[in-house]
Formats: sequence, C-alpha cells, structure tokens
Amino acid sequence: MTTPAGWYPDPAGGPHKRWWDGSTWTDHLEQPYTGAAAGQLTAPAGTKVYNAWIWLVVFLPYLSLPFLFTLDFSGYFTSIDPNDPSSADNASLALITSPGYLGLVFGGWLLGAATVVASVLDWRWLKAAGVPQPFHWAWGFFSLVGYPVYAIGRAVVTRRRTGQGIAVMWVTIGMIVLVTIVALVWAFTLVATIVATFPTS
Repeated sequence: MTTPAGWYPDPAGGPHKRWWDGSTWTDHLEQPYTGAAAGQLTAPAGTKVYNAWIWLVVFLPYLSLPFLFTLDFSGYFTSIDPNDPSSADNASLALITSPGYLGLVFGGWLLGAATVVASVLDWRWLKAAGVPQPFHWAWGFFSLVGYPVYAIGRAVVTRRRTGQGIAVMWVTIGMIVLVTIVALVWAFTLVATIVATFPTS
C-alpha cells in the first residue's frame, strides 16, 4: 500500500514536517505557525486612535432625545372625550404632527445617517493613521436602530491593535446608562402627571 502524499514527521528527526510526494521524501519542510500574522496586525508605537469622528459616532444618536421631553402626553389624554369617538383620532393626529414628534422621528433618522457617515470617516482615518484592519464601518448601520455596535467594536479592536482606545467603549456605555436613567425618571414623572389629570372616584 502506497502512503499518500502529504506532510509527515521528518524521518531524519528534524523539528519540522517534511513533504512526502507519494514516492519519495522531498527537500520541502513545513514551517510551523509562529504568530507572525498576528504580529502584523499591531499598529506602530504611538499610533493615534482618537479623533472627532469617533466622538460624533458616540454622541450624535442622542441629540434628538430632547424632543422627547417636548411631547405633551398629558394634553393628549386630557383632550380625549369619552363621549366623542373622534376625539381620540384628533388627539393622536395632533401628537404625531407636533414639532416635538417630528423632530424626534426625522431628527433620529438624520442623526443615524450622520452616525454612519462618521463611522466611515473614522474607519478611513484609522487606516490612514496606521491601524491595520480596523473594525469595519459597516457596523455603523446598527446605529439606525439604536445599537452602538460600531463604537464598542471599534474600541475593542483598536485596543488590540494599538493598546489604547478603550475609552470609547466606556464613554458609550456611560451614555447608555445615563440616558436609561433619565428616560426612566421621565417615564415615572409622565405617568404620575397623567394619573393626576384623571379625576379620582
């Protein structure tokens, strides 16, 4: 039975595998993986990782949130007359055509698109700065649905490539926590206000 061609332990006892061509040993030796490829993904010492684009990626999605606090939800409920079926439709129309609602919705879309553009510019900036294979800008599209995937992924990958840049992740997480706390406080205050507008029996 003929041994198939392939890499086998060197019959001469060397540390590398030797290529057997199916009939005889050749002079080709297999070089073991040394991690050189991973080393090539290390940026030069002193590579800068922070720029205006990444901070726009972090903060832009939140700029439309102040419009949320301008929505008159208590007025929406008080304008509904149980004896007038059309009052609910009129109240809903007034709410969704209010400047606050339009600013929140359309402003959110525009800011999401601007965040994607900032992700592209940041990615290009990192490549020009010497960061090999930075986190791809296409992850920035998740900002359109409210997920800061690019900012966090960028921080992790940049940290691996340069040893710095993790501050972007912590600021992003801090913003999420802050906005969540503010939203909860606003929601409880809103519910209390709405409940207070209804007469108690």
